[in-house]
Amino acid sequence: MATSSVLAGLTILIIGDSHVATPDFLLNPLHDALSRQGAQVHSLGICGANAGDWLKTTPSPCGGAERRGSAAAKMLTDASTRPIGDLLDSDKPNLTLIVMGDTMASYDKPSFPKAWIWKQTDNLVKAIAAHHTPCVWVGPNWGSEGGKYGKTYERVKVMSDFLAKNVAPCSYIDSLQFSAKGQWATIDGQHLTRTGYQTWSEDIVKALLQAPALKAVGK
Repeated sequence: MATSSVLAGLTILIIGDSHVATPDFLLNPLHDALSRQGAQVHSLGICGANAGDWLKTTPSPCGGAERRGSAAAKMLTDASTRPIGDLLDSDKPNLTLIVMGDTMASYDKPSFPKAWIWKQTDNLVKAIAAHHTPCVWVGPNWGSEGGKYGKTYERVKVMSDFLAKNVAPCSYIDSLQFSAKGQWATIDGQHLTRTGYQTWSEDIVKALLQAPALKAVGK
């Protein structure tokens, strides 16, 4: 274990959408990668969750999963988000990691719902800031075009650029920097293969170690 890591001894809360809602997706590899750095991690992924859904208990249309520390991941029956204030009060994390973007990008809509997304992200970030918890927002990766969600490279770039400008005081991790368009294989245009999630996890941790928000973390 790399206990010399700046993450050693930190408590990290991860919340996310479908990318974190299945053990074979980002949930296990990201949780494990952070644990290897010496962090104590609580991961909660709720499929279909938008940023605003984390301000109240919001049922998921497609399930979710949770993992705490070294315990195995658990699939959640009747999965729902939990209010971010409650999670921050109970976990008292040194750092909150948000993995969200694809669900809100509205790939199936002709226009980008900018005002709606701004309200969603702004409300969540303000709620985290009110708890004085440093945070890092991980944006979407390229995926591949088409598939059941209608993802396009153009829209995911718009989404990523929007988040980069609007999630302060959270730091932003631009996942588009980690690969070329279409480089990471997907199973449906949006969700990666197991190999892709492993690579994405490693890239997230490397970027996290350089994130400005970490400088605000007090042990």
